[in-house]
Amino acid sequence: MKRLFDIIFSILGISLFSPVFLLVALWIKLDSKGPIFYSQCRIGRFGNTFKLLKFRSMYLDSDLSGLLTVGGRDPRITSAGFYIRKYKIDELPQLINVFKGEMSIVGPRPEVKKYVDLYTAEQKKVLHLRPGISDLASIKYSNENELLDKQTDPEAYYINVILQDKLKLNLEYVQKQSLFFDVKIIISTIFKVSFQ
Repeated sequence: MKRLFDIIFSILGISLFSPVFLLVALWIKLDSKGPIFYSQCRIGRFGNTFKLLKFRSMYLDSDLSGLLTVGGRDPRITSAGFYIRKYKIDELPQLINVFKGEMSIVGPRPEVKKYVDLYTAEQKKVLHLRPGISDLASIKYSNENELLDKQTDPEAYYINVILQDKLKLNLEYVQKQSLFFDVKIIISTIFKVSFQ
């Protein structure tokens, strides 16, 4: 049932947002050199790797200087990137990941291998599900970049505080998951993005 929901929702989403895709693609190309899309290797269901898609919001090869993005003042973020990140528009291409079966509309956000390698056996239970575009942690930490910007060691804070809390919320989702709960998370995500 969840997979059918994902297929229908991703097709509707891609169709509905296709004009936005075109406008954002043009904005990115006019704003800075480089491709429209950015892909990054993430860990998905059962520990399998896949290429997560995003609209490119940083200058070319910026990820080579670090995985975490810190606040709106991160100099690696392009002018267009600042806005498409703020309103989570950069995440829209993940509807393609959902259609392909690599992701779900709702599920634990996928991490890079570097951080997944730190998971405990209990925390690895989140890998039993397809990763999602949104989850409880995405709603709670919609201001994650700003939180990291205030830290003297952003990566240590992410690993020891934010990531631990995200995994706690994701394990909660593993226990509570249902179509009704997914719809509730989708509505909360839309509300959060619209009024942040």
